[in-house]
Amino acid sequence: MSHSSTPETLPPTQETREMKYGEREIAEGQLITFPNPRVGRRYHVNITLPEFTCKCPFSGYPDFATIDLTYVPNLRVVELKALKLYINSYRDRYISHEESVNQILDDFIAACDPLEVTIKGDFTPRGNVHTVIEIHHSKPQLDS
Repeated sequence: MSHSSTPETLPPTQETREMKYGEREIAEGQLITFPNPRVGRRYHVNITLPEFTCKCPFSGYPDFATIDLTYVPNLRVVELKALKLYINSYRDRYISHEESVNQILDDFIAACDPLEVTIKGDFTPRGNVHTVIEIHHSKPQLDS
């Protein structure tokens, strides 16, 4: 008995398929800012990003966290959609809890130059270990 063979149609692989529009936006994402509408007024902006994810650089297991970002704007304010895309860019990065929160802080300071900023990464427990990384930065005050 002979079997005729027809080529199977396989779904495109990661390497050959075209990126979806959301993946493109995330890959191209940068922290975008706009002018602070109230320069000189000291106010706090509180942002919660509950769907942060990255990968453990040792095991490759996914890590999940809620990122809380609180800042006092200086001359610039972060645009929220750009921040969302930037945070989503960590999804496939192999990066530790400590380094991810520190890198977010460095990138945020470079983009916004806030008067103050606190970033807290509250990571979902894995293996009976709960990690919270919190870092604060204040712009040096100039003497008048």
